[in-house]
Amino acid sequence: MESEIQRTEMLLAPTLAFKKVQTADKYPKGQSRGRQWKHLRHLLQAADGSSLPPDRPNYLNIQSPPSIYPPKRYCDITGFEAPYADPRTKLRYSDPEVFKQIRMLPDEYVQRYLALRNAAVVLR
Repeated sequence: MESEIQRTEMLLAPTLAFKKVQTADKYPKGQSRGRQWKHLRHLLQAADGSSLPPDRPNYLNIQSPPSIYPPKRYCDITGFEAPYADPRTKLRYSDPEVFKQIRMLPDEYVQRYLALRNAAVVLR
């Protein structure tokens, strides 16, 4: 019966296709690992600021044109985004519970909240 059984050796690939490639195999010692982060100093040295127009923003000139999007409005009490504003006090609020608290505030507190936002509104 041994004559009927033949010995065969299976040859396997050194890496199997379904396994992840190890980092050490992918990048041998001394090779670059792809994209490297650059420090601001290197970016400033690489960017020649004299060839760019002075009104165009770059790393040397941080000024940029005003935003085309409307400014976000935040709740005066909680700091969350506020889609609503109280018509009487002009305070912004984010949900109905905050609106109830705003209506219970004395006028001097409302004036202080408006002063923090630089909204000088005189309540009647």
